[in-house]
Amino acid sequence: MRATALRTIALVGLVSGPAMAQNRAVTIAVLPFEDRGSYGQDKDVFRGLALGIPATLIRELSGHPELRLADRNQVAQALKGENLGPNARVDAATAARVGKQVGARYAVTGNFADFYGRFRLDARIVETETGEIAKVVSNNDPALQDRASLYRIIQMVAHGVLQETTNGAARPGNAEGENIPTDALSQYSLGLLYESQGEGSKAGEHYQRALSAMPGYRDAREGIQRVRGR
Repeated sequence: MRATALRTIALVGLVSGPAMAQNRAVTIAVLPFEDRGSYGQDKDVFRGLALGIPATLIRELSGHPELRLADRNQVAQALKGENLGPNARVDAATAARVGKQVGARYAVTGNFADFYGRFRLDARIVETETGEIAKVVSNNDPALQDRASLYRIIQMVAHGVLQETTNGAARPGNAEGENIPTDALSQYSLGLLYESQGEGSKAGEHYQRALSAMPGYRDAREGIQRVRGR
């Protein structure tokens, strides 16, 4: 399980794209998220979302000139040195050590829970110098707790992380822009899960299903290209 989590970090990094680095850029390391107990779907879906949520969070954070995302390989190596338990849970102290090792000012980790369609997502922003949790960003708005709005939930949390880590300097993306359907996001997450387990054929099937649900889903298309070697 730990090896899978480390491969997850590498996969998450692949979908992030390079963040624009400037002298004032703040470096952030995005670490694994944990399923805190979810019900109502197949367990593999939730295992997949443990990969798909941080991948999508990185997707939302990438490209901002105020931010730089820590190198995925360095993050994976730092996590490996922590000898995490079988559930790969990352507490604040661990997040701080890993983030500091890869040169990040902040480390972002968290958890999620899905109770038959009612979705809760918490992202903990950890200051690597002090090990303290600077803020927890959550989808507290009752109007944004439906699993059908999963991408909007992740997007809102990403915007909160962005504003907190740049002291409001960075502008969040357009909330009325692209929307990834939950079915597409779930299938993409399953693709990440099977790819992390070395099951390229099954991963490709789920990436293709994600593309069928959303033909313009760039990350799913890139996933297919990875597992097919082109």
